[in-house]
Formats: sequence, structure tokens, C-alpha cells
Amino acid sequence: MLEQRVLDYIDAHAQEARELLITLAQIPSPSNHEEKRAEFCRKWLEDQGARGVFVDEALNVVYPIGVTHDNPVVVFMAHTDVVFPDMEPLPLRIEDGKIFCPGVGDDTANLACLMMIAKYLTETGEADRLDKAAGAGTCPRGLVLVCDSGEEGLGNLKGSRKICETYGKRIQEFYSFDGTLSDMAVRAVGSKRFKISAHTVGGHSYGSFGNPNAIAQLSELIHDLYKIQVPSEGKTTYNVGMISGGTSVNTIAQCAEMLYEFRSDSREGLSYMERQFDSIIDAKKGQGMDIQVEIVGLRPCEGDVDLGVRERMLRLASDTIQEYTGREPGQCPGSTDCNIPLSLGIPSLCMGTYEGSGAHTREEYVVMDSLMPGYKVGFQMVLSYI
Repeated sequence: MLEQRVLDYIDAHAQEARELLITLAQIPSPSNHEEKRAEFCRKWLEDQGARGVFVDEALNVVYPIGVTHDNPVVVFMAHTDVVFPDMEPLPLRIEDGKIFCPGVGDDTANLACLMMIAKYLTETGEADRLDKAAGAGTCPRGLVLVCDSGEEGLGNLKGSRKICETYGKRIQEFYSFDGTLSDMAVRAVGSKRFKISAHTVGGHSYGSFGNPNAIAQLSELIHDLYKIQVPSEGKTTYNVGMISGGTSVNTIAQCAEMLYEFRSDSREGLSYMERQFDSIIDAKKGQGMDIQVEIVGLRPCEGDVDLGVRERMLRLASDTIQEYTGREPGQCPGSTDCNIPLSLGIPSLCMGTYEGSGAHTREEYVVMDSLMPGYKVGFQMVLSYI
């Protein structure tokens, strides 16, 4: 349970937190183009008095607290990127107790929560206290707060990868604030993503009729990929998410391409799908098709994780959410920033700090009444480690 002084702080800064969310949500931040939102986060944190904030080469905004060159750390992150390609301000409206904006929940509401926690640690002197203790060698572990990049789509978890590369085995526990208060992602769903292109000589639709058509060839490939029978154990899926190509209605397509992925909550499932995929691609090439395959995304499944530590993290998160919402969250597998640390054997958990709906659609919204309980959940989680 949070101390009264912390609850008072959250209440006193409720309007500021809401304004921060509204401002952040409108800043465009497509995966691999998070520069504007990263710069805002960096400047905002420094304006609150945060010291040692830096932006790494992956566009993570990193705020280390009580961190030396070799002490253990606990990571808390929320991602800055959204799935939408907009480079102009994202449209936002407030209506019926909800904030509507593409990406406002996934993951901007969680990002605003993490930033308000950083502000609290800075303003109240907790960050200075931990830094001094670290300098004196009396801080058992530091905190690494990260506004991270590349969680969505073809961002390929670049931010999470970089943090794990930077801090490595020093990371004792890893949390991603992502999703809603209703569910926690407790296991890693791995995936492999491809850009597949077909090429032909093409020609005029009438004069060269009969020449191979790249769109038709890609359609045949999709047909075969959708005949794959997924394993019965665990959950394994596949999807063609985008397809494009051709020149005009009266041109035999010379080139067509698509984005394809398969996912599984087990390494065995991923391996099975890879074997099936390779077999189909090889067969098409053997038939004379000019097909090129490029891997554009790779998210690993989890490795061997200390189950005792993970159970303690799950219990802490579940009890905290139940304390401030009155509901016990569900548990499910997920594809999140936690995939990277989990694949390295680092105990990790993905949890959210708001309620809303419509993630990955332009009708996405956050329920405003859920924000205060969500902030309390986020504060409790981070403050449990200092």
C-alpha cells in the first residue's frame, strides 16, 4: 500500500498527468521514427530536474537512478512508438469520459505514467538519495527507467534489445508497462517476420498474355502458406498482413511483395513453422519462381527463467492491481518488450496502468477514470524496489 504522502502527490498532480498524456498522445512516433517523441521525453525529464538522462543509439530515453558501472539494476520501461505511420500530429478528442487518439493507450498512457513516476522520484529527492547511496556503495540495486523505442511492428524490439545489451546480466528483473490493467503478459510469444517478393518478366496484359504474373505467383504462395496445419500443443499462428505490387490494370505484374509472419508461444512451434515455411519456399523456387525472402523481424521465445522470482513478480503485480482496482488481472502470453529479456533468462513481466479499448485502431481510447488507479499501480510497482 502506498504511503499517504505518495497518494497525496498523485492526487495533487492528477491534472498535470492528464495534460502530459494529452500532449504526448498527439506527438507522431511511428516505429523507427520516434525522434520527436523521444526528444520531448528527454527534455521533459530534464525540465523536472532529472540528471543523467540520455538518448542511446536505439532512440531509448534512459533515466538511470542509483546506477553505478557494475551494480544490479531493475528495469521499468514503456514504449514511445505507435503503429500508425502519421508524421503530423495525431488527432485527439475527449468525449464521454474517454480520451480518443490513435496510440493513446498503446502505449502512451503507460508512458505518461512512467514519466510521472520519474518526476516524483526526482522532485522528492528519492533519485538523489539513491544516487548518493550508489556512490557510497550502499545501494543494493539501481533503477533504469526507459522510454523505449521499437516495440511495435517492424521496430523489432530494438529498444529492449539495446537495454539488454547495455546492462546485460546486471538486470535482476525487468518490467514493461504495456497493455491494460485487465491482463498481464507472463510468457513470451515469439515470432518471425518476412518480406517476400516475386519477380517476373511481365508485359502487356493483351500482347504478352500468358507471361508469368508476379501477383498470381504470390497468390499461389499465400494459398500454400495458408494450408499449413499448426501444431496442436500451445498456440501457433500465421498471417499475411500486407500485399502490394503491379503497375496498372493492363500490365502483367513484374513485381509483387507481401509481409508474412508466424508466431508461437513455444520454441518448438516456431521451429515447426520455420520448417514448413522453408519447404514451401524451396518448392516454389524449384518450380522456377523468382522469389526473394528477407527477414524483417525476429522476436524470440523465452529461455530458462527463475520461476521463483517470476512468481514473486506476478504476485506483486497482481496484488497491486487488485489493491487499486478491486479486480485480479488475467494472465496470458504476449509479444512484448519482455521477449528479449525473457529469451536471456531474465525474469520479466508486462503489465498495464490504464483501461481502454481499440488498440491498433484509429478509434482507440483510454477511460479517464482508470488513470488514477493506474498511476497508483505504477507508483507502487516502482517504489517497491527502492
